[in-house]
Amino acid sequence: MRFAPAAAALSLVFAMQASVGYGAEREPAPRAAQLVAEGRAALAGGQPQAATDAFEAALAVDPGYTPIYLDLAQAARREGLQGKAIAYYREVLDRDPNDYAALSGKGAALVEKGAIEKARTTLSQLESLCGAGCPETRQLAAIISQGPQPRVLTAEAVMPDAQVTQSN
Repeated sequence: MRFAPAAAALSLVFAMQASVGYGAEREPAPRAAQLVAEGRAALAGGQPQAATDAFEAALAVDPGYTPIYLDLAQAARREGLQGKAIAYYREVLDRDPNDYAALSGKGAALVEKGAIEKARTTLSQLESLCGAGCPETRQLAAIISQGPQPRVLTAEAVMPDAQVTQSN
């Protein structure tokens, strides 16, 4: 009984320490931060494959740093791999269901993929979390209003039907 007040105070200190540690965004490992910077520079330079390589290397160095998944998703979207980008956004949302950037990015990738109704569902989820005035909400609403962009066809995709003629 005489240790009860000390035990209660000690448990309160541990509870406060745990909640502070959980709520704060941690810094990436130094090597991972360097790789992320290289990847962002490559992405800004129009090299999504080089960016993906750098982001994946950063993820191998520091797999617990969640923003790397957002960068990987952005690189995947630039390469036209919206399904892969959505998978990266889902990984972020598994870690933090209230990540506004991941919800907005997922909705934009859904629009690019042509899944407008799913994007609208994501928009309503985003509106319920941060409101209609939130920058992520406004950005996703604008993307949905534009609709999916038409795909650019290559010459190989539009090959004429081959016809066989008989010569005499």
